[in-house]
Amino acid sequence: MSIVVRSVSKRFGDFVAVDDVSLEVEGGSLTALLGPSGSGKSTLLRIIAGLEWPDSGEILLSERDATALAPQKRNVGFVFQHYAAFKHMTVRDNVAFGLKVRRRPKNEIRERVDELLNLVQLHGFGDRYPAQLSGGQRQRMSLARALAPEPQVLLLDEPFGALDARVRAELRDWLIRLHDVVHVTTVFVTHDQEEAMEVADQIAVLNHGRLEQVGPPRELYDEPASKFVMTFVGDANVIDGALVRPHDVELLTEPDEAAMEAMIVRVTILGRDAKVELHDDGGAEIVALLTRERFEELDLWRGQTVWVRPQRERVFTT
Repeated sequence: MSIVVRSVSKRFGDFVAVDDVSLEVEGGSLTALLGPSGSGKSTLLRIIAGLEWPDSGEILLSERDATALAPQKRNVGFVFQHYAAFKHMTVRDNVAFGLKVRRRPKNEIRERVDELLNLVQLHGFGDRYPAQLSGGQRQRMSLARALAPEPQVLLLDEPFGALDARVRAELRDWLIRLHDVVHVTTVFVTHDQEEAMEVADQIAVLNHGRLEQVGPPRELYDEPASKFVMTFVGDANVIDGALVRPHDVELLTEPDEAAMEAMIVRVTILGRDAKVELHDDGGAEIVALLTRERFEELDLWRGQTVWVRPQRERVFTT
């Protein structure tokens, strides 16, 4: 199912949560709504789900106007950050809830629940209660419950935000594999740019309710449309008024007329790369990301004076 958001706006009193946003999501794709707190991403997701009504604009699902449809008529599955599990129900009953509400036959419910518990790697956990599961297991249960009625759209609101870093990383990998199996159109909200870059086919970057840029992860990183996108999607240095990615910072051990002097204040080895933090003569911080091979070739150390030469600069007028 494709999703089209057309000129959607939403206010809460004087606060503009979503400001004239238009967005297209292809059927079967995995799209991230990325932005800082208050950027409008969760409000936009809730408008797509029918949990909020836009003040203006339209929502089209499979090219049909769904703006006025109630949530239960949109064939959408929704997963919240904090699981929203029924604590008094077993895992099996939680997953089966949506099917029972729709009065599906008992044998169909049993088969569908068994299928989903296997899919989300909770086979053997069906008789447990949510309190007996880990955070990652509870979130997988929530995803199974959302998928049970076979929705055409899956909406995830900060699905991994309440989990620790290791579990988040594991669930990101798991979500990619799950999407490859079910192929349901998926939109998820996150403020974590690494999460969006790793998981999504397409990223929509929001800021103060407005859509800054939409595109695949590599395009947003390599060809940002604004200063905000460049500084929010990946790291960036400010050198002589221009923005420079850390991997576009070249370090020289000899003076060069096109380079500026700086001192190394910290070196961190990151697997195959080396992160070098420097201060220029004004005390401003610069970060360079080098390959380990280049780092060892230069033989760099803390306290060393080097020269910094940007390889690719970007200047934005707004």
